Amino acid sequence: MKQIQLTLPDGSVRQYPSGTTALDVAASIGKRLANDALAAQLDGQVIDLSRAITQDAAIKMITPTSAEALEVIRHSTAHLLAQAIKDLYPDAQITIGPVIEDGFYYDVDFPKPLQPEALETIEKRMHEIAKQGLKIERKELQPKAAIELFRSMKELYKIELIESFDPKETVSAYQQGDFIDLCRGPHVPNTARLGHFKLLSLAGAYWRGDEKNKMLQRIYGTAWANEKQLNDYLFRLDEARKRDHRKLGAELELFTFLPIAPAMPFFLPNGAMVYNLLTGFMRKELLEKGYQEVICPQLMSTELWKTSGHMDHYSENMFFVKEDGPNEMALKPMNCPGHVMLFRSTKHSYRDLPIRFAEFSKLHRNERAGVTHGILRVRNFSQDDGHIFCAPEQIKDEVKSVVEHTFQTYKRFDFEVDVKLATRPDEFMGTVESWDHSIKALEGALTEANIPFTIAPKEGAFYGPKVEFHVRDSLGRSWQCGTIQLDSNLPERFDINYVDSDGKNKRPIMIHRAILGSVERFMGILIEHYAGHLPLWLSPTQVTILNVTQDQVPYCEAMLETMQSWGLRAVFDSRNEKLSYKIREAQVKRIPWMIVIGQKEVEGNTLTARKTSGENLSDLTLDGFRKVLEPQLIPGGKAH
Repeated sequence: MKQIQLTLPDGSVRQYPSGTTALDVAASIGKRLANDALAAQLDGQVIDLSRAITQDAAIKMITPTSAEALEVIRHSTAHLLAQAIKDLYPDAQITIGPVIEDGFYYDVDFPKPLQPEALETIEKRMHEIAKQGLKIERKELQPKAAIELFRSMKELYKIELIESFDPKETVSAYQQGDFIDLCRGPHVPNTARLGHFKLLSLAGAYWRGDEKNKMLQRIYGTAWANEKQLNDYLFRLDEARKRDHRKLGAELELFTFLPIAPAMPFFLPNGAMVYNLLTGFMRKELLEKGYQEVICPQLMSTELWKTSGHMDHYSENMFFVKEDGPNEMALKPMNCPGHVMLFRSTKHSYRDLPIRFAEFSKLHRNERAGVTHGILRVRNFSQDDGHIFCAPEQIKDEVKSVVEHTFQTYKRFDFEVDVKLATRPDEFMGTVESWDHSIKALEGALTEANIPFTIAPKEGAFYGPKVEFHVRDSLGRSWQCGTIQLDSNLPERFDINYVDSDGKNKRPIMIHRAILGSVERFMGILIEHYAGHLPLWLSPTQVTILNVTQDQVPYCEAMLETMQSWGLRAVFDSRNEKLSYKIREAQVKRIPWMIVIGQKEVEGNTLTARKTSGENLSDLTLDGFRKVLEPQLIPGGKAH
């Protein structure tokens, strides 16, 4: 019998008969591993434990503690959901059920719309099936046989999917008990390996995401390797609901939405204050980094957007305005073409480079109603946008400088950062060679800056590869904010040049960069990150003075005047209400500091400072309180 060689994670090599399964390999290593294994990884590809191995390869077992385990568990739990649905609603037709971040969903065509309370019944049935320990088996079928199988089951959506596949390829399906579902796999070996899951919500979803197709019901769920992970996630989910920026935005009077401008926020005075503090902070930072702020028109000719490539690659996301006659204008979705035109409007020498433009003006993108979400995804917004025009030999230094600035900025907000390098998408401008050169340049800059990064295949912008900065908030959620994009295409399309030291015209490289990204979105992230308790320097009201009785009013008014002279955003709550009531209101409004003034403080010419956490600092002088505040008034400054 033919022998194959399998390389284990420790580097050792073992021989097995051809056709050995991954489970056989696990059992040969140890009974415990065989019991723990959920799937296997063969030359980097995840496979079922029952899959026969016929060639030499590197193999690794996937156990509940493996990084790859959750995807297999969630994929299998989606099938468990589909089986429970078919048991309870035999006339329902199941469609697709992919794994998503932190869970999975399944789109289902129910004869009668499901109500939210039905999720508990479905979840109960899922647990019952899981406990049966049904063996999960892979089946491979010819397309014609697969169509006949699912036609006999009256699963019309599955037939449509199979008909879209390559007719020359076999179709894989998975069976557990009397339930069978179309799927590439892999899956856990039996349903008993599942059980730590929760169905979360119902939503509407068009079949294949096309509004012309039938509306289905999407059931969202989450699944984890053990009960602790599940409970921790559900706690984070509950905490995230409490921190929802839309809820806090209303409570803290930061922003609102009105029907006259769908998905376009109206910032109230408190929100405008936070917004302007964020942009002011970035303006100061960029000025210190050598950027020149510019302002380009919001409405520009579509000829500009044709040259830039946006009309071919981005027009569905743009707003257009017809003028009398043949002219057509578009609201800008991005600043880059305007900055290119500004660069082109003046002659430049190599001595001028790098030239760094920054802009904060409004952008407009025609986002679909189904994807807009509070201020996290809106139709008009500003970016802390910047574009650097430099010579090729300046790329690494410029990219490294932006990377360093980005990390410094995120540190001020207590964010942890993950970095990804997004490469050439299927639809792109320019040549493969120019893309490869740009990707190599970004890789080199990140490596020289000692920044660990992962590759995000095919996720670059249509005009160039990009470095993505993903921040992790206090709940461990990841948000993609900053980007650095290397672009040789727009300089080429707009024919921009500079005069080099040899007197010849040379093409500059363009670097697109943003750190906050959308200011609106970053603000929403901060609201949830801090649960509304913004750092002192960002808080609309920083201090509220609370008197115990009317006898302390003159002392409080004098204190307010002094604090405002320092530049503090302080108020005096002089209402004739109980002190406990005023403290509770200040806590609801997330005002960082409350100054409590009673007769004792008046007589001692002191104050009692109370944090929203409830901690008190007693017998402080005004100057002493100012020293407590000073570190917190600096972006990133910490409280004592």
